[in-house]
Amino acid sequence: MPRKRKLLAQLSALQSNSSFPPFDALENLNTMPDGNSSPKSSKYFAIEKKNSSQLEADFFNQPCVSLAKSFLGQILVRKLPDGRELWGRIVETEAYLGGEDEASHSKGGKQTQRNAAMFMKPGTLYVYQIYGIYFCVNVSSQGEGAAVLLRSLEPLQGLDAMRELRSASRKGPTKLLKDWQLCNGPSKLCQAFGIDKAFDQRDLTQDAAIWMAPGHDLPGEQDVVATTRIGIGNRGEWAQKPLRFYLRGNKFVSVVDKKTEREMAAMGHFSCS
Repeated sequence: MPRKRKLLAQLSALQSNSSFPPFDALENLNTMPDGNSSPKSSKYFAIEKKNSSQLEADFFNQPCVSLAKSFLGQILVRKLPDGRELWGRIVETEAYLGGEDEASHSKGGKQTQRNAAMFMKPGTLYVYQIYGIYFCVNVSSQGEGAAVLLRSLEPLQGLDAMRELRSASRKGPTKLLKDWQLCNGPSKLCQAFGIDKAFDQRDLTQDAAIWMAPGHDLPGEQDVVATTRIGIGNRGEWAQKPLRFYLRGNKFVSVVDKKTEREMAAMGHFSCS
């Protein structure tokens, strides 16, 4: 598909412009010529923290709704322990504002051991567990207790590894997952990227195993659908606020709101397809 080829070309450009070595060379980076296998002693480890293609602290230091929209089109990168890298384009997010937001874990400014990451500096990961099984990953923003939930990714690189990780998290015989099924939901993307509670309170600007890279051809306001959040139950007026954002027409989005899209088209925000 032309669009997928374009995304892959952009991904190659990102890799060639970064300070990272070629993907197929990552497997050999754990052992240095002197036999020292400690990653902290390698040149690569020193370079890794200075990746020129990594989004820096200034990017994350913005209000929650603004950050939720700014994430769309950016790339989440996860480096697995075996050296493989997983790349996914962010296509859907939700903003949780803290304070008066009845759907936020930090509503009323309540800070607990569980949600402490929501009160840390912008760019800090907040990972929590649901149903005692699945994980969801958020990123803190400006605002007391505010954070953005990453809902869906468009897989770009490492799809075989993502399938392995998803299969390992599923019980019994499983069918081969299609590309669009790998990361189309907050818990699915955590499974596919190997994100669990151990990632809670990590800094996206400093961590060696997970970070964000800038995307290319970022969407304009007319490409973004703003609608209600999913699975927050009865939260009064907050259940109706348009705090979920996704890329219109992207098949990797978890839930499409056709009614809102028709209303936006009627107001001239974009043309009907």
